[in-house]
Amino acid sequence: MPTTNTITRDTTVCISLAARPSNLGTRFHNFLYDELGLNYLYKAFAPTDIAGAISGIRALGIRGCAVSMPFKEAVIPLIDELDASASAIQSVNTIVNTDGHLRAYNTDYLAVAQLLASHHVSADDDFAVLGSGGMAKAVVAALRGGGFSSGHIIARNEASGQNLADQYGFSSSTQIGELRPRLIINATPIGMSGGPGADSLSFDPDVIKSADTVFDVVAFPAATPLITLAESIGRKTISGAEVIALQAAEQFVLYTGIRPTKDQIARASSFSRA
Repeated sequence: MPTTNTITRDTTVCISLAARPSNLGTRFHNFLYDELGLNYLYKAFAPTDIAGAISGIRALGIRGCAVSMPFKEAVIPLIDELDASASAIQSVNTIVNTDGHLRAYNTDYLAVAQLLASHHVSADDDFAVLGSGGMAKAVVAALRGGGFSSGHIIARNEASGQNLADQYGFSSSTQIGELRPRLIINATPIGMSGGPGADSLSFDPDVIKSADTVFDVVAFPAATPLITLAESIGRKTISGAEVIALQAAEQFVLYTGIRPTKDQIARASSFSRA
């Protein structure tokens, strides 16, 4: 592990905001700060007042902020400008503070698109995405951008699920019913450590068994109940730990202006999960 830089009054601070923060992002960013000799510090928070937290970013001169569930949409009225990556999806996962001006981005989209390609998931596969919140929006946009044409949004909130499906030309339902898609994606907090559904499967076992590829956006733990079951029966899996590493690398560039090498990103990702 690299030696931690000494914190001074000139240290640049970046943070993350999540209902149930993990150490993945914290370890990833701080590893790279040390690796590259940058006077930066990254700290995770679980805000009880999201408006107050965003005001604090501006008031304290915090350089960057990662935004996780369930705040990806709630922060939109609180920032000054939406980058096209966030505006198109109406979901934010990154805020950059430049002299008090807060600009929001979404690097989840890029990460999901890269993973679908690197895992060779065919755009001919039909899919089901569970969820209709901020992360689901990034996932569905990436699927459409990747050429997927047959898909279903499964959301408890019928209105938001229908809106998301209509935006990208897919179908929606509150239950998966008899659908047995080849690609299933959990874009909800089900399976997240510390949450009420930490030990729960986001899809029924028979749906998982019928799928070819199982994708869970939950990053902590990497081996969620969904991923664990899918791997045990030999399905191709994509984990949230992979998503967070790729999107965090893009955040790192936005915060620092420096792009780490692929090797540095891989080692930071490995360290973050150790």
